[in-house]
Amino acid sequence: MPVSVLLVTGTGTGVGKTVVTAALAALTAAGGSRVAIVKPAQTGVGPDEPGDLDDVRRLAAVTDLHEYARLPDALSPAAAARWAGLPPLDLEDVAARVLALAADRELVLVEGAGGLLVRYDDAGSTIADLARLLAAEVLLVVAPSLGTLNHTALTLEALAHRNLPLAGVVLGAWPDEPDLACRSNIRDLESLAGRPLAGALRAHAGLLDAPEFLLAARAGLGPSLGGSFDAADFRRAYD
Repeated sequence: MPVSVLLVTGTGTGVGKTVVTAALAALTAAGGSRVAIVKPAQTGVGPDEPGDLDDVRRLAAVTDLHEYARLPDALSPAAAARWAGLPPLDLEDVAARVLALAADRELVLVEGAGGLLVRYDDAGSTIADLARLLAAEVLLVVAPSLGTLNHTALTLEALAHRNLPLAGVVLGAWPDEPDLACRSNIRDLESLAGRPLAGALRAHAGLLDAPEFLLAARAGLGPSLGGSFDAADFRRAYD
């Protein structure tokens, strides 16, 4: 992995960010490197309920996990903090804590909430601002289905406008029986990104046990992310 901090974001909620984060963690740990996973703000989960990092622990068998804020309402971090009567998350403090972790780990994965421009405070700070503070590359997780092209194009434009480096585009949940829109979107997503796909995790990979998940992670992520996914072979299979 060429960078010590990688930020994982998506085109929205439910596109597979946590599963992709777990896959990256599983491959990094299996390669013998130290990896920490950070969830700056976990929303929509109560104090004693499992959150995204619990899924990462179960799937990747990694325990170096860090959650900095937990907010019960399923809202943006800014709105959830406001409704809970709590101060918003300070992304400069988050950046300092992440960089401290990166000092003695080979990789720190930071999973954002929702999409790239979800607000973390009422001033409009976003995970894009955190990426800038960290000088981190951004891995974009997208859906394969109808509507993804617009969401992906908007997110890629926002990254480019902010001069944030793109680590790649990954399909977060590739269906067992992809429809025409999914198959057609492969080439269009690569055209938008200006590069081959960096991976495609199979749908329902999050239901696997840790050994099976490691195999799925290796097959679903490309060499730049520690796996064996071949974008050209994947593209040809669905032309």
